[in-house]
Amino acid sequence: VRVVATTNKDLRRAIKRGSFREDLYYRLNVVRIHLPPLRERKADIPLLVNHFLEKYSSKNHKEVAGISETALEAFYSYHWPGNVRELENFIESAVVLSKGDKEFLELEDFPPELVTFGTEGGEETVKPGQSLMEMEKVLILRTLEAYRGNRSRTAKVLGISARTLRNKLAEYGLKKDSYYQPKLSI
Repeated sequence: VRVVATTNKDLRRAIKRGSFREDLYYRLNVVRIHLPPLRERKADIPLLVNHFLEKYSSKNHKEVAGISETALEAFYSYHWPGNVRELENFIESAVVLSKGDKEFLELEDFPPELVTFGTEGGEETVKPGQSLMEMEKVLILRTLEAYRGNRSRTAKVLGISARTLRNKLAEYGLKKDSYYQPKLSI
């Protein structure tokens, strides 16, 4: 009998704490493969995305060719606390919920938590001395950009009503051309 086991815990530490049996550790630890978390090997993301797209497109009889550049950028900046399983779940959910044969999945096809704000994706969202109103304006603007100007989705992600979002846009003087760039077709 061959046993293949995986863990995200430090078993040596667990042995010292008495929460894992030392004899079992040595029985299982014959061939050890260390695989870093997805957030440390972002170059694997496109390969995994394509694999899961093929798997779930075929399984659900859909013809999804890929994900948009915007969605891929969000995948690169996301921290993936659930690792590869979380990526797989995101892809499966987006494929299953996509309407008809959609050539490319867009950012709005994925869960709202994929839109991250902070230092991982580039510049900081919060700067010392920045007012609360300015931070709110930046958050609204970035969320609108991430969802390609979709105000109802933006309001939902931010946990506010569409009316509140409209009022905030007016208050901050944000016009549609400041957050929405239509796709150009060639």
